Amino acid sequence: MNRYHVPRGTTIAIAFSALAAGAHGADWSDTSLGWRYGTKFAEPYGATDIHKNILSLTHVSGYKYGTNFFNADMLMSDSRDPGAGTTAGAQEVYVVYRNTIDFGKVSGKDLKSGWMRGAGLTVGFDFNSKNDSYASKKRMLVVGPTLMLDVPGFVNMSVLVLEESNAPAGVSRYSYKTHGAFEVDWGIPFGAGGVPLSFGGYALYIASKGTNEFGGPTAAETHIDMALMADVGALAGGPKSTFKAGIGYEYWRNKFGNPTTAAGAGAGPGATARTPMVRVEYHF
Repeated sequence: MNRYHVPRGTTIAIAFSALAAGAHGADWSDTSLGWRYGTKFAEPYGATDIHKNILSLTHVSGYKYGTNFFNADMLMSDSRDPGAGTTAGAQEVYVVYRNTIDFGKVSGKDLKSGWMRGAGLTVGFDFNSKNDSYASKKRMLVVGPTLMLDVPGFVNMSVLVLEESNAPAGVSRYSYKTHGAFEVDWGIPFGAGGVPLSFGGYALYIASKGTNEFGGPTAAETHIDMALMADVGALAGGPKSTFKAGIGYEYWRNKFGNPTTAAGAGAGPGATARTPMVRVEYHF
């Protein structure tokens, strides 16, 4: 994987430029509310087999020069992952925004060639806040080139540079080493037995980000989240792509860069999660 450095000021400038571009009127859009539930979530330095309900607000849209993606997850754990100072489950908010500027749309030229539909530049940010004993306050800026493959639906591949910092409980804001990532995002529609289906998700490989805020080592992450969804609304004779239900699976090794270890040492086995889920989405 190629890795390269973008100065902090340059990354911030690109991110704000993309946000401004994304404010233009949308050519098309899809907004949905979602719910997913699983009983095999895990947390570094914490428990495994955590039960979580996750509510999400997702928006994707196309505009004159590219596409926008926004997702806000509200993650609600059970008592196996308690909030600080309580036995009740912790709560977390995780926000992702991505803007992909399409070089073909900007230049007015068709860049389709062989297996490639187009190319662009992806910029954005991640943000989270959680009320457990660690009290994560993550901020991350993202920039890198993206290739769009010529397939039914979409498959996008990106090589990204990540600038990440955190300010957990009792620690001043700490910036990790600028590091790289390779990401694949996909959404493939198909049908089986007259049932309209879609297979979507993302896969991320994130390089080590150096030492953590306590001076310890970090590890490369592998994070895969995918779902097989049925268009229940269309099956019931209602509007197409309004109500969807299905199953999902998340695999996250070395979560947030914490090396997975044996129980009682370091981050423990909770640094890797293997989580099947049920999922429901309402699109409007």
